[in-house]
Amino acid sequence: MIQAQKGTKDILPQDIKTWQIMEEKALDIFNKSNFYEIRTPIFEATELFSRGVGDSTDIVNKEMYTFEKAERSITLRPENTAGVVRAFIENGLFRLTPPIKLWYKGPMFRYERPQAGRQRQFHQIGIEMFGSAEPIADAECINTAVKYLNSLGLNDLNVEINSLGCTNCRETFRNNLRKLILPNLEKFCEDCKLRYEKNPLRILDCKNPSCNELLKEKSIQNLINTDFICEECAEHFAKLKSYLDMLNVNYTVNKQLVRGLDYYNRTVFEIKSNALGSQNAVCGGGRYDGLVEMLGGPATPAIGWAMGMERLFSLIEQSKSQKLDAFVVSDNPAEALKLCEELRCNNISCDFDYASRKFKKQFEKASKIANFAVVLGESELETNTLTVKNLESSEQLNLNKSDAIKLICS
Repeated sequence: MIQAQKGTKDILPQDIKTWQIMEEKALDIFNKSNFYEIRTPIFEATELFSRGVGDSTDIVNKEMYTFEKAERSITLRPENTAGVVRAFIENGLFRLTPPIKLWYKGPMFRYERPQAGRQRQFHQIGIEMFGSAEPIADAECINTAVKYLNSLGLNDLNVEINSLGCTNCRETFRNNLRKLILPNLEKFCEDCKLRYEKNPLRILDCKNPSCNELLKEKSIQNLINTDFICEECAEHFAKLKSYLDMLNVNYTVNKQLVRGLDYYNRTVFEIKSNALGSQNAVCGGGRYDGLVEMLGGPATPAIGWAMGMERLFSLIEQSKSQKLDAFVVSDNPAEALKLCEELRCNNISCDFDYASRKFKKQFEKASKIANFAVVLGESELETNTLTVKNLESSEQLNLNKSDAIKLICS
């Protein structure tokens, strides 16, 4: 028997309703905030991710699904910000009046160890806002994420924020961090040794317990907790906090929060759920003011976030399978099909038994999947009526078709 590949998972009919709710809530919340949906290809040129995501990241170094086709290197998208930025540039969206507010949903691909809420093919939902460098845009994005999670019934949340500063003020911090780590560099994991050369800030994001212990060294912690960012970045961060206070978004400042991608600057944030274990982040994002220009577009400030939908699915209360409005019980499949079509035209969800089994079997099925059984037997066909049975109360009435439809719809 051929099975689904490791790290992939079928989304079965009993789970689909919950997925549809996640998508419907996204459409509702994002539309109200003037975000427009964008859909980008599932595969892109490998260079897009190596340049955009950063060659010091685990995603680029270890996790991408890359293949050669017609002497071109192609990669299944491991995240979608780079693809949305490519679409923003290629389609001239930068010519529109800013801010340009976009959202997306869809599958992503990373070769990593499958675990709860994380697969090799997984789904993300996210937003990207282009054209505003103001901290009010950061607050809008964070608040939109919180509202979306609240709409799914997730209220026990922790919002963590930090500022990585701009390129200039971050360089001093980077150099000082290198000096402090160097005496114990050999004790850090192999990934951190690579990060030390390419992007030492990423060491702060390492999940290796031994590296976390080394980072607790007093001089490193003193550096992390200093206000290294320049005056302009500090003012930007202070305004962000004031906007979040105004919106009643509860947050904490986490000086060690850097996020895992190289393109972030200034604001970074994560939203965590207290209903999860150690892997408790449900949303992550930040500002990436240099990425559009890095990928060949005009200098454009931008900010965005992404959420893993499998994580969301594990958190929200599973929706009960919605029953059909009616199930037609009949020994005449042609007439049953005809009646079903008429009921569906009246916005009634319904089905019938294609095998014309005995009425007892049909009633058994009806009681499991529908609210009403609509009996269409010989007597009903002769009198042009329908017998409608409420499968919860067992009340049964013989009605003309118009009244039967009204009863089912009521």
